[in-house]
Amino acid sequence: MKTFDLKITKLPIICFITTSLYCHAQEGSVSVNQDKKITTLLDLKKEMNKMEPASDRYKIQIYSGNRATAQTTQADFSSKFSQWSTTVVYEPPNFKTWVGNFRTSLEADRALKEIKEKFSNAFRFKPKK
Repeated sequence: MKTFDLKITKLPIICFITTSLYCHAQEGSVSVNQDKKITTLLDLKKEMNKMEPASDRYKIQIYSGNRATAQTTQADFSSKFSQWSTTVVYEPPNFKTWVGNFRTSLEADRALKEIKEKFSNAFRFKPKK
């Protein structure tokens, strides 16, 4: 009787092993067919994000004072750091020279560290609307 019981318990195990040897998981590859205009649109979106309102971004102020010196500071900065854009903004009673359009405070702080070597009075801020 014991031999019969062993055969009954071994039979499902043998069937399982045999079937698992012949079964394979599905294999395949994925290819994405994407219109070339999508990459153009993504590049356009990146450019548009750079021009978002100033209130959503951080800036660095390097000068505040009279108009002539603000423009001189802007030209001086542009010659030393061409990777960041500058603007001169009038906030009564001063003209201010602002640098960059940074998305995060970390990005602005990294730039500030480099800018402070030449413009020691520079500081990071987030403009009001």
